[in-house]
Amino acid sequence: MNGETLSGITSTRPSQLDSLYFGFHRLIAIACLIMGLFYWVRLLGFYPGLMWRFDLMPVHWQVASVILAVIYPFASVGLWLVAPWGAVIWFLCAGAEVVMFGVLPDLFGHNYPLIGFHLVVAVVYAVLRFARYRSRRRAML
Repeated sequence: MNGETLSGITSTRPSQLDSLYFGFHRLIAIACLIMGLFYWVRLLGFYPGLMWRFDLMPVHWQVASVILAVIYPFASVGLWLVAPWGAVIWFLCAGAEVVMFGVLPDLFGHNYPLIGFHLVVAVVYAVLRFARYRSRRRAML
């Protein structure tokens, strides 16, 4: 039968590369949801500590926290659905945090593990996209 069902409709199963790509998206979607919840906890003041309440934060933290609390969950949904806009929104979140903790550490502090995480995710994403591109191009030839 080679790819056909009993009704005559061809069915395709995703390749291992596609499955890895989809799984990677889902894993990063979960991470984005957790990071979004972290910012919501910060905004709502559930965690005791200095600068963990919105009204006690400096203005730059208020702006960053509100923006990231809103767009991280959107990135999570987009990545979970493996929609192209999910990766774009994740890139905005990652770029914002890289600027916050890498370029403006005097305002936001240092968070090198988070910067490293974002860079690793970006590299893995680029490698997977390139591998899928090459695979599909070879399949066309």
